[in-house]
Amino acid sequence: MVDTIPPTGADAPVDASAATDREGWLSLMEEISEDSGYFEPLGTRHWAFFHDESPTIIVTFEQLDDIRAQPGQMPRGHAVALAQGWSHLCIVSDGPSWYRDPAIYGYFDRLVDDAFFEDFDRVLFYGTGQAGYAACAYAVTAPGSTVLAISPRATQDPAHAGWDRRTPGARRLDFTSRYGYAPDMIDGCGAVFLMFDPTVSEDAMHAALFRAPHVTMLRTRYLGNRIEEALTLLDLLPKLITTAATGKLTPQVFATLWRKRRDFGPYLRGLLARTEGANHTRRAIWLCRSVTSRMNAPRFKKRLADLEARVNAGD
Repeated sequence: MVDTIPPTGADAPVDASAATDREGWLSLMEEISEDSGYFEPLGTRHWAFFHDESPTIIVTFEQLDDIRAQPGQMPRGHAVALAQGWSHLCIVSDGPSWYRDPAIYGYFDRLVDDAFFEDFDRVLFYGTGQAGYAACAYAVTAPGSTVLAISPRATQDPAHAGWDRRTPGARRLDFTSRYGYAPDMIDGCGAVFLMFDPTVSEDAMHAALFRAPHVTMLRTRYLGNRIEEALTLLDLLPKLITTAATGKLTPQVFATLWRKRRDFGPYLRGLLARTEGANHTRRAIWLCRSVTSRMNAPRFKKRLADLEARVNAGD
């Protein structure tokens, strides 16, 4: 733990939250990593931030703007690693690059040549969305590693995923060369956990392309592309990452943790909308009764009254 008041004569610890602009943040990240790792550019749009602390390492892929929006302006994965006393490697992207850059390929090639990951007892790759794709794609460089990927894409190559039209700009990127097709890159992993909303057809189709026997599907219905946000609000994300990194994550453990959604407004509202959209009025009434019996939920209380009135009126 870093003292909030340094000893007399000591320099105050460098704090990334002091950065007021992009260039200032980049400079502060260099200072922060001087004593315990490094912060180096990878081409013109990416950087590698490495904090060396212990034989367990979390590898995350995060966007610069998202990092700067975090408390303390540090990568999301860094807070988890710091709390556990673990090492952390973050590949930072300036914008939605999908981490498809020869400079990143070369960086991971160097890690392999230097046997970088062999110095760690446990390695976890983590990311969400396009970062989830990257977590799967680059996990090949650390055989035996674990992957926790939220809503990962298998590829954006139109030849393999022409049915996914959500990010047309990504189709201009190269997904056919090195580290390209994510499902092929996880073959040497120890365990791969894919978390996604099965009601989002594109995400379910991407997940289906990961067919290896060591892949475990963790389904989070009715959250769409807000899974990481929901896990953060529920204070579940750090627990999931640490559980996966220590080899303790199982479908049963996830199911126990995921029960917290029963008190999570966005999930419950999504479930109610889905239920009513399917014209399951009595099921919607049961849901509203369950919620109002456990929580102070004025919206569900009002909706319950409306639904019961509709049933009583014979609608």
